[in-house]
Amino acid sequence: MKTLREVLADVDARHVAIGHFNISELAALNGIFAAAQEISASRHDNVPILIGVSEGEREFIGVRRAAALVKSLREEYDYPIFLNADHTHSFEKAVEAAKAGFDEVLFDGSALPMEENIAETKKVVAAIRAIDSRVVIEGEIGYIGTSSEVIAEKPANLALSTSEEAVRFVKETGVDVLAPAVGNMHGLLKTMVAGIEKKHLDIARIADIKKACGVWMTLHGGSGTADEDFKAAVAAGMDIVHVSSELRLAWRRGVEAGLTASPDEIAPYKILPPAAEGIKKIVADRLKLFNNL
Repeated sequence: MKTLREVLADVDARHVAIGHFNISELAALNGIFAAAQEISASRHDNVPILIGVSEGEREFIGVRRAAALVKSLREEYDYPIFLNADHTHSFEKAVEAAKAGFDEVLFDGSALPMEENIAETKKVVAAIRAIDSRVVIEGEIGYIGTSSEVIAEKPANLALSTSEEAVRFVKETGVDVLAPAVGNMHGLLKTMVAGIEKKHLDIARIADIKKACGVWMTLHGGSGTADEDFKAAVAAGMDIVHVSSELRLAWRRGVEAGLTASPDEIAPYKILPPAAEGIKKIVADRLKLFNNL
């Protein structure tokens, strides 16, 4: 089984990307993994995936339980499924995830001034390297909002990253993966949910940052992005693409459908299948885009 580092090197060389999908509970994980298996079976080769759990999601699931769930799928099916401690904002939580066996830790200091972001990220990098050098460490610059939810308007303080900032940040922190702000945004606008508009990315900026800093890169806030922008972003250098808000919306709609279809049902495993199926469809579509299938 390849490590996450080896998988990242492979997708970067092939100009494809790893799909990163967040979970809060088992139905979402089942839907994501089912989609990955289905895509893999159709091409007779396993498509790697990353499962993300933010600080809030880890608090709900349990840090070690999340690690155990993903590890069980990897071992039982010999499948390249990996786990990321998504949007970790404290040194203590980053260390906790590394000790629990996460494959990747994202320390997100993007809301801090650059000097503080660099200083805090550098401390996290040193601590995690001492715990397990195999853990992939990601840092974030720029500002793309904070929450995976449906909102009426774009935040007013979104800030794009520059190649100069990227070079400095990577050089001074030693991160393996960089998450820049390139027109992406966390969450979904109501107009996106309604199908009126899509997110569009600054592809030239992605290419410039990739060329300048030369590390693996992650696109956060992928939900609602136009298909052609996804493809162009991956071709320009994005190695990991995050999708969360779309999955949360599909989960809610699936739960509502399950309750509507069986209003007297009280067994969760009979109510949740539509949620898992809705998530599965989105993940399958995204994996095809990210892997040029």
